[in-house]
Amino acid sequence: MTNIAITGASGRVGRETIEALSGDDVELELFSHSESEDLDTTPLEVADYDEVDDALEGQEVVIHLAANPDPRAEWEGVRGPNIDGAYNVYEAAVENDLQRVVFASSNHAVNMDNAVSGIRPESTVGKPDVVRPDDAMDPDTYYGVTKVFGEAMGSYYAKRHGLDVVNLRIGWLLSRDELRSEIQDRDGAGERYARAMWLSPEDCQRLMEAATTASLAQTPLTAHGISNNTQRFLSLTETMLELGYRPRDDSSDVLEDDGGGQDGLEAK
Repeated sequence: MTNIAITGASGRVGRETIEALSGDDVELELFSHSESEDLDTTPLEVADYDEVDDALEGQEVVIHLAANPDPRAEWEGVRGPNIDGAYNVYEAAVENDLQRVVFASSNHAVNMDNAVSGIRPESTVGKPDVVRPDDAMDPDTYYGVTKVFGEAMGSYYAKRHGLDVVNLRIGWLLSRDELRSEIQDRDGAGERYARAMWLSPEDCQRLMEAATTASLAQTPLTAHGISNNTQRFLSLTETMLELGYRPRDDSSDVLEDDGGGQDGLEAK
C-alpha cells in the first residue's frame, strides 16, 4: 500500500489524478483550499507550514497541485500559495521522510519567447522553437516566475536531501468540447497556443500515473505534460523516455472536422 497525498485535489488536474491513481494498492489523502461538495477533501492552506507538515505525516508521495493558477495574477496573488506553498511542501516532505514530490509546474515557466505579451500570456506567434526540458528558463508572467522557483526548489531538495522529484510542466487540460470552443473563440495566436498546449483528460491520467509511479534514472526530472499534439512545441521525448508516458490524443484529430488549421511545428 502506497500512501499518496494530493494538494489541490479538487482542481481539474487533481480530479484526473484521483481517477488515475485510485486502486487497491494506493491510499489517497486529498487536500484542497476549501471544502468540496463532491469530494472528501481536507481543507489545507499551503502557505501555512504547520498545516502542510501535519498533512504530510505518514505519507510516502505528495503530488503538489495547489497554487494560484491565474497567469494574469499580480505578485501578491501568487506569492503565498505558489512561493511559500512550494517551500512548505518540500520542507515538510523531508521532515516526514517522503520518497517523492511531483510538482505541478507549467509551460509558463518557459514560454516568454512564444508569448504575444504579458497581457495575453496564453498565445503564441509564428513558428515557435522546440522547447526541451533542460533549456534555459524563460517565464512569461509572475505565475511563470513562481513555477521557475518551484522547479529550482525541487532541484535543491533532490540534490541536498535525495528526494525523488518530478517537475511536470502541465499543459492546458480541456475536454474535447472545451478545446473546440476555445479554438472558435480565439484568434490565430490563441488558436496556435490551444493546439500546442492541449492535454486531454485521458492523457492527463496517463501522465499523472507515470509521474507518480515510474522509477527515476535521475532526480530531479523535468518533463512536459501535454497530449501528442501535431502542432506542439514542447518536447515530449524526455517525458516518454524517462517516465514511460504514452499520450494517445492529438488536438489536430479533435479539430479536423472543424476545417483547416494553422501550420505548426512538431517537437519530437
